[in-house]
Amino acid sequence: MKTLILGLIATILLAASAFAQDTSAAKEKIQEHCDKLNIDVQFDQAYAGNENPRQALDIYLPKSRQSEKPIPVVVYIHGGAWISGDKLAVANRPILAASTGQYAGISVAYRLSNEAKWPAQIHDCKAAIRWVRGNAEKLGLDADHIAVWGTSAGGHLVSMLGTSGGVESLEGDLGPYTDKSSRVTCVIDECGPTDFELALTYKDGKPQEEDVAVVGLLGGKLADHVDLTKSSSPVTYVTPDDAPFLILHGTKDLRVDFSHATRMDKALEEAGVSSILIPVTDVGHSLGHPKMIERIKSFVDHHLCGLDVETPEEPLNPIK
Repeated sequence: MKTLILGLIATILLAASAFAQDTSAAKEKIQEHCDKLNIDVQFDQAYAGNENPRQALDIYLPKSRQSEKPIPVVVYIHGGAWISGDKLAVANRPILAASTGQYAGISVAYRLSNEAKWPAQIHDCKAAIRWVRGNAEKLGLDADHIAVWGTSAGGHLVSMLGTSGGVESLEGDLGPYTDKSSRVTCVIDECGPTDFELALTYKDGKPQEEDVAVVGLLGGKLADHVDLTKSSSPVTYVTPDDAPFLILHGTKDLRVDFSHATRMDKALEEAGVSSILIPVTDVGHSLGHPKMIERIKSFVDHHLCGLDVETPEEPLNPIK
């Protein structure tokens, strides 16, 4: 059964990616696979109180739940250097969560940097979390147990969610649920930038000062936006009341240097926040290690369901 589910989820990813320019075809394929997995999918839920398709989320609910109680939520935020990416193309992640029957899965879209500059992206993500809380009773969700998971630019945004709870300037005023909290229970960060005062990339061992994606996000050169460089870095907001983190990062990442993972892990530990850093040995920006999901599931099971399971901290080495 597990092999069947993983196979179907892999097919979903391929189908959604192949139809990235045809949203109706992508939704049809995703719906087909959700039917096979007994999952109810609700596309394009507007979380900001408008009709902007970039300010919408898709929610995946197991039809057969393991418990009659409200179920915890796993929210996935896509990557793409803040300039590309789509919630449909990463549907396999929230579907994987929903397929367990333990969790609801959500995939969030947000405004890209060609539409709006920082801090619009985190304002969107926080509005999405508040939407989850505002609709929790109707959907049978446990609003007190929300995990956020993201890769690359999505890793940056989930890290911001994990560290900036209660930071008024980053909350925004989007959506009908501004009275709700945007705090999250735990964070899974894959390859996310954490400190824009560090170089994202290196060439011949030398830091590359200006990253096109970061310049696009902030609206100009970093030297001209020193305040934004700091205020857009998750590490800036680390405090003892932050959510626990699971950080997975390739040791040979040429897009977001591994130093971002160690920088965040150190800051969290110095603040007394639980942080697990798992280096993925000799791997670049696209992880894809077959044992990653096991580590992520144990982390989520512990923090969302209170299960007495530990997440192994040793590096994930190449499969031979």
